[in-house]
Amino acid sequence: MQQHDLRPNEGAKRERKRVGRGIAAGQGKTAGKGTKGQKARSGPYITRGFEGGQNPIYMRMPYKRGFKNLFKQPFSVVNISRLDDLFEAGAVITPEVLVARRIVSDKVLRPGAGVLKGWQVKVLGDGELTKPFTVRVHRVTASAREKIIAAGGTVEETAADADDSDNTDNGAEMTEMTDMDNTTDTIDAVLTDEE
Repeated sequence: MQQHDLRPNEGAKRERKRVGRGIAAGQGKTAGKGTKGQKARSGPYITRGFEGGQNPIYMRMPYKRGFKNLFKQPFSVVNISRLDDLFEAGAVITPEVLVARRIVSDKVLRPGAGVLKGWQVKVLGDGELTKPFTVRVHRVTASAREKIIAAGGTVEETAADADDSDNTDNGAEMTEMTDMDNTTDTIDAVLTDEE
């Protein structure tokens, strides 16, 4: 093979379409651009979102911007100052109790409730706490935890327990995989000795 024998692969190069060269060519007269109008002229084309001068849809409906995060964790929140006003000292505060007292939304007791992840109760640290409570909810902020413990109460985060169980399961799976690798190494060593 010589240098002059080299050529592109079949179909790799195509000839440019010659428009505006007569009706017989198939792309004559208007050259595929239709009849008149801005899109048939040369020069700057119409920008994305342009609607001929009228107020475009992205400005008419600004509330449609962005997107809905399907993986967002929704919370029904309550401050410790509200708990201090509504509960007696030594009370055990759970999502069921808060829903029964209509302090948080009942969505926390309904799985999903219109979102991918179920609603959770979150205690915030706004205000002061003067009574000891046992707070057993999904989430508690750091400031709320400090004030509850300082008042002589206890905090139990139920969502954190679920996360820990997931980590435990992952650890068990890793242990099983390690055991399988060790067994494979032992079998390979035996076969090598027999050879």
